[in-house]
Amino acid sequence: MGKVRGKMNSIKKKITLKRIVVFLLIIGAVIFVYQRFFLKEEKKLATYTVKRETLQETLAVTGEIDAKEKVSLHFQAGGRLSWVGVKEGDTVKKYEGIAALDTRLLQKTLQKYLNTYSKERRDFEQTGDDNEAPILDLSREIRAQAERTLENAQFDLDNSVLDVELQTISKEYSLLYSPIDGIITRMDATEPGMNVSIADTYQIINPESIYFSVTVDQTEVVNIHEGMIGAITFDAYPDKKVMGTITSIGFTPKTDESGTVYKVEMTFESAGTNGYRLGMTGDVEFVLSEIKNTVVVPIEYILDENDKEYVQKKIQDKMQKSPVEIGQEYGGKVQILDGLVAGDVIYEIDE
Repeated sequence: MGKVRGKMNSIKKKITLKRIVVFLLIIGAVIFVYQRFFLKEEKKLATYTVKRETLQETLAVTGEIDAKEKVSLHFQAGGRLSWVGVKEGDTVKKYEGIAALDTRLLQKTLQKYLNTYSKERRDFEQTGDDNEAPILDLSREIRAQAERTLENAQFDLDNSVLDVELQTISKEYSLLYSPIDGIITRMDATEPGMNVSIADTYQIINPESIYFSVTVDQTEVVNIHEGMIGAITFDAYPDKKVMGTITSIGFTPKTDESGTVYKVEMTFESAGTNGYRLGMTGDVEFVLSEIKNTVVVPIEYILDENDKEYVQKKIQDKMQKSPVEIGQEYGGKVQILDGLVAGDVIYEIDE
């Protein structure tokens, strides 16, 4: 009898434990369903404290450094270098010699043409003397032959003079000199004895003539003018701004461009120093118009409904939709003419 009662008690305990487990599972499921479908988590909205700022309309364009005074020098004909007076990086003055070709061949050729000229001149003078005799008694045919002989002698003399002049010019072209003050930035042939061709280049740039060159679209060029100042940020110096001034605006559009754009040239502070190099790129920002000390908020805090503007304003720790009157919009910020003052707190728009 005692064994039966113990068995019954064991069965009752198992049934009670199962009921507890089932009950707990049901409670867990109810909590999950409630949280999943009925309990909405309150969304935290970002806030913005209204303040007074300077609202600006700006125009930003890209460009690069160029130079007004830059030359590429070439010899008129190939030859062997006999002298090089500079090296890359040297500073040169206007008309200073750069390099020269071996002129011995030119000198010999010139001497040959001078000899030819002397011979032709003697022949011409002798022909003239031979034709000074009276020719009135000669036949018309003989007189015409004598005149042609004299003319041919004159042509030969003229050609010999031209040969001498051409050789003199060639000798002058064998010397390269700088037509500007500047810095040697490229030398394709550097040592005497090297053979050079007309493709070999000596480049000279005047660092005092560098400027910032930008291209401006036709829809934007009407908003700028000569003398306008812009802030330039070069990619090589991202933490430094230099002020530049527009010195010229192209009247005709640039060629080989996808759209209608115009070249704009700007001088800038510190141009000509060693810190700036030809080809350096950067951005310039022009201020087209500005409103100083005005109430400004980001545009994403403005709610537009039925052609009217509202903000979600914090009033006594509660969010309340309030109407506002807006003004200009520049760069993602909006001027507030009425409805907000500095220090007000507004909430972002809850989409």
